[in-house]
Amino acid sequence: MKKIFVLLMGLMLLVGCATTKPPAPGILGSYYENLQPGPEGAKRWLKPGVDFSKYNKVMVDPISFATADESETKDIDPQQLKELADKCNLALANAIKEKYPVVTEPGPDVLRVRFAIIDLQRSAPVLSGVTSILPVGLVISLIKKGATGSYTGGGTTVGQLLASDSATNDVIAAAQSGYEAGFWERFSSYGSAEDAFKLWGEKVVKFLDESKAAKK
Repeated sequence: MKKIFVLLMGLMLLVGCATTKPPAPGILGSYYENLQPGPEGAKRWLKPGVDFSKYNKVMVDPISFATADESETKDIDPQQLKELADKCNLALANAIKEKYPVVTEPGPDVLRVRFAIIDLQRSAPVLSGVTSILPVGLVISLIKKGATGSYTGGGTTVGQLLASDSATNDVIAAAQSGYEAGFWERFSSYGSAEDAFKLWGEKVVKFLDESKAAKK
């Protein structure tokens, strides 16, 4: 009888461990469970009933790092991490202000965005470098994209977005997307991160543009 009891207790512990879901990484919290497949391989959630076309300005929070223990960011020098964040902040803001003013004060027509890097893998410039020499002596990299769609030695950046109404602080959108270093970004250890935020800033602009066009 005692052996049966021990076996039952062990089985209950195993079942409990198997059904306990690990916490989602990053800044999304419970919104992570709401993510659905979106455009260009991203995942996103939009709060039903929100009129996104009313937003004419964007308030950009400083980029944060919310990475898992296995992410490379835990091994990056803090000063280098700050410099990387500053570059990403600048790339994001510059991309958005091409079309929409970036402001520092909340308002009824101001969309507030908060981005976080949840995973970062550096490029390996040596692997990404020179692989072929043309007959004329010019050196050029001819590395092709592999089965994963990324260049050999290329880095990756995974980011999350929380968007809120700056006047009410209500969360109205959440998203997660990954970016793999392109050809030129491979020659910089963290070129994928800076370029990712330029792209994600452009996507914020595109989303607002499309929201306004759909309202007409």
